[in-house]
Amino acid sequence: MGMRDLKRHVVGPFIITLFAAAGALGAYVYGRAVTVGIAQDRLRRDATQILTAVRAYIDESHTVLDALNASPYPRCSHADLSYARQLIFHAHYLRDAGRMMNGRIACSATLGNGGLPATGFEPDITEADGMKIYRNLPPYRGGAQTVFAFAVGDSFVVRDPGLDENMRLTNLQFTFTVPDAVRHTLGRLSGKSPLLPGAITDRDAEGRVGDALYVSRCLGRYPGCITAILLVPEAIKSNREHPISFAVLGSFAAAFVGLALCLYLRHRGGTVQQLRRAVAKERLRVVYQPIVDMASGRIVGAEALARWTDEEGFSVGPGIFVPLAERHGFAGEITRLVVRQSLYEFASALQSHSSFRLNINATASDLCDPGFLPMLEEATLEAGVPANSVAIEITESATVRGSAAMQTILDLRRRGYGVQIDDFGTGYSSLAYLQDLAVDTIKIDKSFTQAVGTGAASTAILPRILAMANELHLDVIVEGIETDGQARYFRNIGHSLRAQGWYSGQPVAAAELLLSLGEEEAAALVS
Repeated sequence: MGMRDLKRHVVGPFIITLFAAAGALGAYVYGRAVTVGIAQDRLRRDATQILTAVRAYIDESHTVLDALNASPYPRCSHADLSYARQLIFHAHYLRDAGRMMNGRIACSATLGNGGLPATGFEPDITEADGMKIYRNLPPYRGGAQTVFAFAVGDSFVVRDPGLDENMRLTNLQFTFTVPDAVRHTLGRLSGKSPLLPGAITDRDAEGRVGDALYVSRCLGRYPGCITAILLVPEAIKSNREHPISFAVLGSFAAAFVGLALCLYLRHRGGTVQQLRRAVAKERLRVVYQPIVDMASGRIVGAEALARWTDEEGFSVGPGIFVPLAERHGFAGEITRLVVRQSLYEFASALQSHSSFRLNINATASDLCDPGFLPMLEEATLEAGVPANSVAIEITESATVRGSAAMQTILDLRRRGYGVQIDDFGTGYSSLAYLQDLAVDTIKIDKSFTQAVGTGAASTAILPRILAMANELHLDVIVEGIETDGQARYFRNIGHSLRAQGWYSGQPVAAAELLLSLGEEEAAALVS
C-alpha cells in the first residue's frame, strides 16, 4: 500500500473521526447548557408558584387576625370562641385561632379553654409591624411537618401544615426567610437551609453559584423572601437525554439541527400549555390506591388518582397541576379523562363485585358545571356500571361554593352515587355542617393520622369526629396510614373503619390492583 493509499485509508477517516468527535463533544456541552437554561426557566415558574401560595396564606392570616382583634365579645367567652370557629371554617389555609396573652395560649377555637400549657412561649421571629411568629407550639406539634402560629395583639392563628405538600416539587429546595426586628437577624421560617450566601435571600435575585441555580422572590407588601434552589447535577440527571441526543448526532450540521429543535422545545410554551397538550392527547396517567377494610384487611375500593410527567421529564403532583387547570378553566377535562379511563379499566370489577367502590375526585368547578352530572351518568351507563359503585370525592371547601355546588351534591345522591368529603377535619368547625350535607362518607385527613402516638392535641379530636360520624350514620375512611402503630390504633379504636395509605397499598396501575383483588377473591374461596 502506497503513501497516498495510506493517507486515504488512515488519515482521512482519522480526520473525519476527529471532527465528528469534536462535533459530538461540542454538541454535548451545548446540550448541557440548554438543559441548564430550561431548568432555570422552570425554577422561575416554581419560585413564583411558591411565592403565590405563601402570599395567599399570609394575606388570610392578617385578615383573620384583624377580625379576631376586632371581636366585640369578651375574650375566651363562648361567643368569642364561636366567632373564631366561624372565621376558621371559612379560611382555606388556617387550622385554628384563639387568644394568646403574654405568650401563653389562653383559649382556641378547636382546643377550647382547658388542657392548655400553663407556660408562655417566646416568639421565634418578631416582625417590624409587631406580628409574632411561633414555630411548633406544643399543642400543635406533630410529625415531621413544621407548624406555624402568627400572633398580633391578643389573637393568634395556626397555619395548616398539610398545605406544604403543594410546595414539594421534584429536586427543588427552597427557604423562606423573614427579618427579625428584635434580634436584627434574618430568620429562616421554613424550608431547607439555603445552600447559598444569606445575602441573596433578602432581595429579588437569580443566577448561579457553583453547582446551584437560584431564584429569590420577595413578598413585597410583607417582610420575607422565598429562595428556590435547584442543583445543576440534579437538573442534568433529570434531563440527561438532551446532551446524549446532541452527542449522538456527531457532526456540526446535526448539532445545528439539534440546537434548532431544543430552542423550539424551550420556547414552545409554559406549564399551562404543556398541561393542555397532555390533557388533549390523554397523556395523563391514572393510578389507583386501594382502600381496605381495617377489620379484615380486604380491598373494598380504590381511589383514582391522576398523574402527569411534563415535557421536560419532571413529575408534577396533582396538588400543582389540578389547581392550575382549575384556574385556567379546564379542570373539567381532567375529571372527564379520569372518569372515562377509570370506568373503562374497572368496569368488569365493578359489575362483579357489588361491595367494591371506585372513588373519583371532583373539583369545586366540576360541581358548578351543569355538564358534570350528565357526563358522569353517560360514562357509567356506557361502562354498564351501577351508580352506587362510584363515589365522588369533594373537598370541604367545595361544599361552601354556593347553591349550584350544593344542588349537584344532592343530585348525585338522588341518582345513587356516593359522595365523600376528602381531607375531612382541616376546617374543624365544619363538624356542625355535616348534618346538612348529602354525603355518605368522610375521609379523615392524614394530619390526624400522623399525630397518632405523638401526643399532639389533634389526636383528642379523633374520638369526637368518629362519634359524630356514627351518630350521623356516615362511613369513615382514614387517610395516610403508613405505620403498623397507626394501623393498630385505628383497628382498636372501636369503630368500623376503612383505611387508605401506604401501609395497605401504594397507588398502582389498574392491572396490578385488579390482580390483587382477584388473588384476595381466590384466597377467600379456598378458605
